[in-house]
Amino acid sequence: MTTLDAIARTSGGFAMVAMDQRESLRHMFDLAGRGRPEDEVLIDFKVAVAEELGPFASGFLADRQFGLARVSAAVPASTGLIVAVDALEQVDGGPVEDTALDEEALDGLPAGVDAIKLLLIWRRDDRREARVALASRFVAEARARGVLSVLEPVVRAAPDEADFDADAAIREAARELSALHPDLYKSQVPMAGVGTQAEQRRASAALNECMSGPWVVLSQGVERERFADAVRAACQEGASGFLAGRALWSDVVGQGDVRSELRARSVDRLTALSDVVDEHARSWREWSRA
Repeated sequence: MTTLDAIARTSGGFAMVAMDQRESLRHMFDLAGRGRPEDEVLIDFKVAVAEELGPFASGFLADRQFGLARVSAAVPASTGLIVAVDALEQVDGGPVEDTALDEEALDGLPAGVDAIKLLLIWRRDDRREARVALASRFVAEARARGVLSVLEPVVRAAPDEADFDADAAIREAARELSALHPDLYKSQVPMAGVGTQAEQRRASAALNECMSGPWVVLSQGVERERFADAVRAACQEGASGFLAGRALWSDVVGQGDVRSELRARSVDRLTALSDVVDEHARSWREWSRA
């Protein structure tokens, strides 16, 4: 039976790289002044990240749409492979508005996959129950296929929600969706990583109280320079690590020599974050004994 050791460090914590960005990655190239690149440019970037950062990661997240065969072949055998199975509803250059299960990705998982990931947009609207059902089906599909489930809820305000409190929504989503018992819960960082370390720790402790199993944080929405402190605060209060993309490699997008820049910038960030995880993270095995 596959356990979380497949995507974890020997400490039982997680230091994982996310490289499943799709049209948002194309938009990042545009913002970097490189225009709207062809698919092959995106695939080459993903392969470079897999080859340069994969050896230092406990897990690597890829997508079906952009070069999965090449990217997965670039991930070393020592690093767990995670495949995104979310179909995204997203306007060009805008945020993901909603998601569904990508049936083609589910039915075509390559050999060697250790886990699958679902991004879920969480809102207090009339589709809330349907999204919970979607998350429940995702967890069941993973179990049926003998792979791990990584559930990634991202909270958004409903159209009529004028007094939206993102942190309160993150906690409410965790109480609701962690109770479905995905193998790993991927959460937004409390307070978007701002505030003092003490404030971040208090917010992380409050979030940890809402969790029913091991959880990690993502980096979207957090300033790159603040992410290490956010990971430390979350791990000190019960998190088991991180699954991050932008905090590691976003400033390499559009650079001339991508591999040199990844080695010069991103590898050091990943190894430093891994040290934080080894020192402070709660091992996933502690949750299994709780």
